[in-house]
Amino acid sequence: MLFFSTAVSAQNFDIELLRKVNVENPAEDHFWMDVSNSIKWAPAVYVGGNLTYGLIENDKTALRYSLESSMSMGVSMLISSVLKKAVGRPRPSITYPEINSYKEPNYQSFPSSHSALTFAMTTTMAYHANGRAYISIPIFSWPIGVGYSRMRLGRHYPTDVLGGAIIGIGSGIFSHWLTGRIIK
Repeated sequence: MLFFSTAVSAQNFDIELLRKVNVENPAEDHFWMDVSNSIKWAPAVYVGGNLTYGLIENDKTALRYSLESSMSMGVSMLISSVLKKAVGRPRPSITYPEINSYKEPNYQSFPSSHSALTFAMTTTMAYHANGRAYISIPIFSWPIGVGYSRMRLGRHYPTDVLGGAIIGIGSGIFSHWLTGRIIK
């Protein structure tokens, strides 16, 4: 009984927070769609830029950054895809029709793959900044914005975004550790 009441309470918090974030405002929706869709080009620019520079200049550090970023994003997408199928949580607008969704709901909701991918990439980018907080801290504004956009546009619950962030950060840490063992 205690477990059931905790699960219901968590779901109530999840949907109530989503309702506060998911406000329809056509003037802002286009901006949030662009933030959400930045995952289609930003990772390719970072990985491709490092790879190209590394090959042209024979820069092993840039090549490592390219490999590490690709690995962290790949691991995060693999984990999120498996979890989406295993958990099978429906999108918010399927369960709660009053939630505004900029797109017809499809697939499963948990975890947010957008959040997982962006947090994976920025975690590896933060490692590449070698502890310089003035670089590391601002880079995380991108995945935070993407996560917010996914809720704002009605595609994910807050816990979906949180789950994606945990997967992404974990994937970035794992990939950094693994490339450190592979590449000396």
